[in-house]
Amino acid sequence: MSAARAHTDFDIVVVGGGPNGATVAALLARHGGVPPERVALLAPELDGHDGAPRAAPAGGAGADLRVAAISRASECLLRNAGAWEHLPHERVCAYERMRIWHESAPADGPGTLAFSAAELAEANLGYIIENRALAAAAQLSFRAQGGRVIASRLRSLASDAAAARVGTDGGEYSARLVIGADGARSQVRELLSLAVREHDYRQSAIVANIATSKPHQHTAWQRFLGTGPLALLPLFDGRCSIVWSADSALAEELMKLAPAEFSRRLEAASDGVLGTTTLAGERLSLPLRRATSVTLIGPRAALVGDAAHVIHPLAGQGVNLGFMDAAALCGVLSAGVAEGEDPGAARLLRRYEQQRLTHDTLMSWAMSGFNEVFARGPSPAGWIAARLLALAAVNPLLRRSFARRALGLAGEVPALARRGFAVAPAVSRGREAQC
Repeated sequence: MSAARAHTDFDIVVVGGGPNGATVAALLARHGGVPPERVALLAPELDGHDGAPRAAPAGGAGADLRVAAISRASECLLRNAGAWEHLPHERVCAYERMRIWHESAPADGPGTLAFSAAELAEANLGYIIENRALAAAAQLSFRAQGGRVIASRLRSLASDAAAARVGTDGGEYSARLVIGADGARSQVRELLSLAVREHDYRQSAIVANIATSKPHQHTAWQRFLGTGPLALLPLFDGRCSIVWSADSALAEELMKLAPAEFSRRLEAASDGVLGTTTLAGERLSLPLRRATSVTLIGPRAALVGDAAHVIHPLAGQGVNLGFMDAAALCGVLSAGVAEGEDPGAARLLRRYEQQRLTHDTLMSWAMSGFNEVFARGPSPAGWIAARLLALAAVNPLLRRSFARRALGLAGEVPALARRGFAVAPAVSRGREAQC
């Protein structure tokens, strides 16, 4: 193969350099069964024309607005992708407890659903990590394996029996498989003409960082209000990240408030659990919708993460769901390639879809259902929601079952995301990954 041909032909091209895209690329470079240099990451999000990874947040800087709650299963996946070691661990905040309550009950009352790591014999319940740090760590791992990063934007996509042709603003590339990990407005999905089932929640999520007069206690707090759920997530610097999902009209009103008035409204909405709250920077408002692709695959193509499904943020499972897609797809491809199969073969892609489509769709509908039932004020539905939380709070078996499933310690978890699963990289380099 000529040098020019080697430079434009790949086994797999991953489109999207965010947390999901960079992580699936890093995972494939280590465990996908193909040489790392045969995997490319098309990432227009990267800074610079040379494909250098986007910088992780600086050590002394305040926390970014966009953060993710990473489960134990996702931690295992990040370790197996080689990304965990590249995270700025001084900016990673482990949380040890979670408290969930309805606005019709007090935060410290018997109706509050409380989880603790100690009850599960775990060190913590997960981690709050900045999205930018996740993407940067995965990009560093991918490059360390020898993967190729291309800082170009996707322009076209076509395929035939032999390969997919990926047109970018920097040239054309061919691949036996294209993976769309390019977010909720996925170009890959659009170019494949894959239909999407959508639902407008008529809510927006306000994201911001706040300072509080009481310590966050390494606890994730969530209160269900009649207008939508409010989450307060602990950050490494002692502050909290908020995700305040509110009916669109209320969200618009809240975004127009002066910082002091917004802080006062937030303190009331959180029932004062962390004392006085002070807005610590800008606010971001994101319209909320459910979007589920009717299929996860196309000709020589597969979707993962938000490109495949966008869910309500109330349980913080969006990034984790995408990581499980990545683990399942990588497992299927590795097994197929080991048998001499083309990584873009329809048989392999159907196997991936069978593993993930039903699960992803059910999770999407479940989050919608929780939002519809629990985001109710003084009403019969609100009363039922409060009683359901109270029942779960006093049932230790049910409580532990919920917590273990949220951690990714129960249910159908792909092998590369299971705790205790050790695997040497498929293209051996004398290393072993283990969670």
